[in-house]
Amino acid sequence: MDNATRQLVQYAHYHRDPRNIATHYIGIPLIVFAVAALLARVRLETAGLVISADGVVWALVTAWFFTLGQRALILCTALVLALLVALAHPLGTAPLNAWLGWSLGSFVVGWVFQFIGHYWEGRKPAFVDDLRGLLIGPMFVVAELAFALGAFRALHTAIEAAAGPVQRRGSAEKRPA
Repeated sequence: MDNATRQLVQYAHYHRDPRNIATHYIGIPLIVFAVAALLARVRLETAGLVISADGVVWALVTAWFFTLGQRALILCTALVLALLVALAHPLGTAPLNAWLGWSLGSFVVGWVFQFIGHYWEGRKPAFVDDLRGLLIGPMFVVAELAFALGAFRALHTAIEAAAGPVQRRGSAEKRPA
């Protein structure tokens, strides 16, 4: 089992209720957007080249993702993150009130969705036990969306074999511990 699969299995143990996964489809992109928007304000200009923290962090996170394996999934995740960074980037030059309003507002709303999902799940967020969960979350959302579209079947099967099926909390069938 490659490292990406292990990370996704570990993350999936905290995300088996479909309502929790659904809230993550909204919450995680909002949080990524918010962090990118906050980082977009931090810029360094040298020799006519502008380097902003949002792009640097995206590059570092993407490089780390590519060390995990599952190249096709990582590429999809990197593209989704790049889109969110590109959407958030213009806020870096917005007036202070607009920048803070959109950034902090998106961040708070994103976390509200996350915590509602984990309330339904009946489990704490994965990052509480392992901070890598903050980085694995976006990859998990992309994977779950891909699974819903019928992609990455072998990965989906491996995750469900290790973490159990996605099912509403309290359903008759018991999940593995």
